[in-house]
Formats: sequence, structure tokens, C-alpha cells
Amino acid sequence: MSRLLGAAGLVVAAVWGMGWVAAQNVGGDAVHSVGKSVPSFTLIDPRDQTKVAWDELKKHRAVVVVFLGTECPLNNLYMGRLAELHREYAARNVAFVGINANAQDTASRVADHARQHAVPFPVVKDAGNVVADQFGARRTPEAFVIDSQGIIRYQGRIDDQYGIGIQRPAPQHRDLAAALDAVLAGRRVEVSTTPVAGCLIGRARPPKATGTVTYCKDVARIVQDRCQSCHRPGQIGPMALMTFDDIYPWAETIREVVDEGRMPPWHADPRYGKFDNDLRLSPSEKETLLSWIDQGCPKGDERDLPPPRVFDSEWKIGKPDLILTMPEAFEVPARMPKKGVPYQHFVLDPQFRQDRWVVRAQARPGAPAVVHHMIAYILPPGQTFDPDDPDNLILCGFAPGDLAFTPPPGTAKKIPAGSKIVLQMHYTPNGTAQKDRSSIAMIFAKGPERLREVRTVPIFNAFFRIPPGAAHHRVEAVYRFERPVRLIGFMPHMHLRGKDFLYEAVFPDGTREILLSVPRFQFNWQAAYRLAEPRRIPKDTRIRCVAHYDNSANNPNNPDPTQFVFWGNQTWEEMMIGWVDFVEEDDGSAPRSSPAPSFP
Repeated sequence: MSRLLGAAGLVVAAVWGMGWVAAQNVGGDAVHSVGKSVPSFTLIDPRDQTKVAWDELKKHRAVVVVFLGTECPLNNLYMGRLAELHREYAARNVAFVGINANAQDTASRVADHARQHAVPFPVVKDAGNVVADQFGARRTPEAFVIDSQGIIRYQGRIDDQYGIGIQRPAPQHRDLAAALDAVLAGRRVEVSTTPVAGCLIGRARPPKATGTVTYCKDVARIVQDRCQSCHRPGQIGPMALMTFDDIYPWAETIREVVDEGRMPPWHADPRYGKFDNDLRLSPSEKETLLSWIDQGCPKGDERDLPPPRVFDSEWKIGKPDLILTMPEAFEVPARMPKKGVPYQHFVLDPQFRQDRWVVRAQARPGAPAVVHHMIAYILPPGQTFDPDDPDNLILCGFAPGDLAFTPPPGTAKKIPAGSKIVLQMHYTPNGTAQKDRSSIAMIFAKGPERLREVRTVPIFNAFFRIPPGAAHHRVEAVYRFERPVRLIGFMPHMHLRGKDFLYEAVFPDGTREILLSVPRFQFNWQAAYRLAEPRRIPKDTRIRCVAHYDNSANNPNNPDPTQFVFWGNQTWEEMMIGWVDFVEEDDGSAPRSSPAPSFP
């Protein structure tokens, strides 16, 4: 099955939250600072309480000031790159300093974040965003290069590897490095301003006292319903949004990502199908949220607050009956080998002495920054695991997105007695060596109800060839159901060249119906689409999957538009898979169902 779900060489922990990244075009909402003198400042690095003074920094040949945050996804993607640049230019008498001006980032959080990323230069806290205002900084990470005379010569991004919807394998333009080289050589910086993608700095300003829309009365319920399942401690959202104090500093970034439709993440065309995990805000919810921000984020009367939403577990599926964890940690290297890290397989023995029916399951990485994907396979007794067998039984998986196994009531996945669980792990080094011990959690059926067995099939085409420069290359795959079934969900999968994906039912009488259309496939959020109501499909219906790929130079994520592209596990290769979850209907033969046993 490794040939059916490959993936990436990217930093997954940050990629989860890329929808939170906002764009800044220098000359638009930015403040031009190039050519201005840096005012004097003295700030404290909370790691060791060291004072960092501009009067000392300016003695260097050049200074890099970069504004940082602790939770901005794109900011965190660049922490390793900044450390590399510091090491590259330290011998040339260049000083680096990070400045955190976020109102939501306390000094202790700044210190913990700098230690976590092993930042080799000072990271100071700018209380009240005083220095950020003096620089005209608006985003994290936003970089400034200052010459030996104290004049700002460059303002903008670090490089162009990451941005909104952009995840290049390597940068094409090293903007910060190019500016440093020019300053050190005494030359004019040719490109002195560049656009910055990143989260808005959470500036310290009091919310309005009153308004027609308030957090307590109107907004808290929306956040509970639409945000908190992901944006709470221990979940995939890059920041917690549990209280007014959590949310208010992010208000301007929330405005951008909601107004532009990047959050909450949902990529299905609303014209086709209804899905019970549709994350979109309703028009009224969107209007309420944006009106609240426009009015200055009034908190309102706490007596209007709804009861806090209660999550009974740190697992998204709820409190598990069983958690299985890798027996030993796998050491992920700091650097990506030339051919990638080979898929790793770990065998877990749940020691089931009778069949178990699983009604909820979730895979969770131990080191999410370096785990690209994981799949939990069911290995029945007496069988040998073959990672390339398309008939392998899948329990659940993990990838950037919403992939927990949560089937409709009355359905479950069956784990035969004596089975083992095989975890397939794909690791993607990010510059820092890490250890991973990933886990899966399960909730079992209880009581005497009869359950239908959920099956998963991959509808795939592994024999395509995408020509160099092709901007809209079509690939198809078809699967015929030999029995009547009820479809319960879909999960399309492609890599960095994927543009769109469509599922279409072709019925025995020749009529057709689009079941799911994803017009803008997002590699960084690979959602499962769970039907609100199971869709009955008669015998001999064909499910046709159609995918398009952009292998042109206009695709900013394209690793190399000059090469033919074939099926493969790594990001620079491609895949075409349309997963389908279904249960079989009765047609006179024995159904795949069983009474659910009771467990203590």
C-alpha cells in the first residue's frame, strides 16, 4: 500500500495551519521603512534575561532584525532557515536578532519557543509592540536588513519557498541573503522590498467596550461550533481559540483568512453532495464574525456566554477504549536523504482474543513536525504484510487534514481476533533531529446492535505520465461495484502538482451523477469528505475519478516543470487515488455484518 499513499518532504506541523497565513503586498498595507534610520532600543531576551541594545548591535557590518511569533505556521517553517542564515553570515560580522511583538505571546512563551527551535541568536520581547511600530513591521516573519550606518536597506520576506498555497521544495529567490550580500559588498540592494506572507502581529490595543455584536452573546457560539475542535490544546490548529483572551489578539488575522475563505478549511464544491463534516461558515456566521471585528471586538456581558464546550478527551474521536503506541521511538534525521527517508513499518499487537468492531479510530503522530503521514493497517492472523498490496485492510490514517475514522451509526470496521496493527510511517526531516513514537486510538462497539462492515477501496491509476510543462494533464481511474453498496465517504489524494479531483457515479442505465468535486485540491489539507446520508449505489455502478495536474512553470509548488512525472511515493513524484468508504447492501447473499459483542 505504500505505492497507494506516498507524500511529502515538507514540515507538516506548520503546513496544517497554512490557511492561517495572510498575505502582505509591500506597497499595499505595508509600511515602507527602507531608507529610514533605526531608532535606539533595548529589549530583553527572556531565555537568560540578557539585554539586547541597538547601540551594540549597530557595531556590526550589518544587522538582520526579524519579527517572530510563536504560533504562526509560516513563521515556524522558517525557524530552521534563520538559524542556517545566522551560521552562514556570523563569520562576516552580521548580527541577527529576533523580536516578538505579539500581545498574545508572553515572555515565557517567547523563551520556550526559542529554546524549542534552538535559535542561536537573541530573541527579545517587544512589550506593547513599540519597536514593531518604529520599524513598521506588520507580519511574522518579516525581515529587515540594516547597514553599518543604521539605515534600513531591505524589508520583506526571508525567501520564496513558503507562502499562501506555496510549498516549494527549495527557494528560488533567497531575498534576505541577496540583500545581505549587497550590503556587505557596499552595493545598492536591487530588490529592497518584497511581499511578506505571514500572520499579522497581534498588537496591544484594548477592545471596544460595547457594540451591537459582542463576543459573549454572538461570537463565542460560532467559535465553539466551527473552530474549537481543531483550535484547542493538543489538536492540529496552530493556536488555541478557547476564550476571548485567546481570540482577540488574532482578530485581524481571523478577518483575513475568513474573508478570503481559507478558514475554516473546506475545498468541496457546494453544488455537489452534502457532507456531515462540512466546516464552512454559514453566510450569517461569517457576517456576524466580521461585523464583530469591524466593531473593535467588544467582549460584552459574560452572563451572555454559552456554557464552555466540553471535550472529553484530547483525542478528536472522544475518550478511547484502547491506545496503541509504537514500542520504540524512531530517530528521524535532521536532514532529508537524497532519496527521502524510506517508509517505516511498525507492528503493534493488541492481543485481541475475539473479533473487535471499531466505531471510531484516530492516528496521531508523536513528532508531528516530521511525520508526513501514517496509515494503520489491519493484518489478520496468518497473513504476511505486503506494503504494495492494494487489498490491505485500512483501519485509519493521518495526514495534514481531517482524516479520523468516524463512520455513520450502525457501521464499523472489523478487526478479526488475533490480528495485528501495522503502522506505516512516512517521515520528512525538517532540519532538527527528532524522535517519534506515534499512536492510534480506538473506540469499540458495545451492546447487541448489528453492525455493517465499512470497507475502503482505492480507485487509482498508477500508469500515468505527465509531460513537462503540461498545465492541465488529465488522469482517470474507474472502479465497478459488483454488489449494491451505500457510499459513506471519499478522500482524494494527489501531490504538489494536483489541481482538481472529481468523483462521478456512472449508473447501469448510463445516467451520471457527480458525487464530489474538489475544484482546487490542497496538498496541505487532505480532507476526508463524509456524506451526510449514505448514498445507495446499485450493482454494476462504476465510480469514475478524474484528476488534473499542473506540471507547468506557473505552478509555484512544481518541483521541476522540465521533467516527465510518474507515480511515486515522494513529493517530487505524483499519485492519483480516490479512496471510497462504503458498506455493502443485502442482495440475497450473506452481508458483511455481525452482532457487536459487549465489552466491559
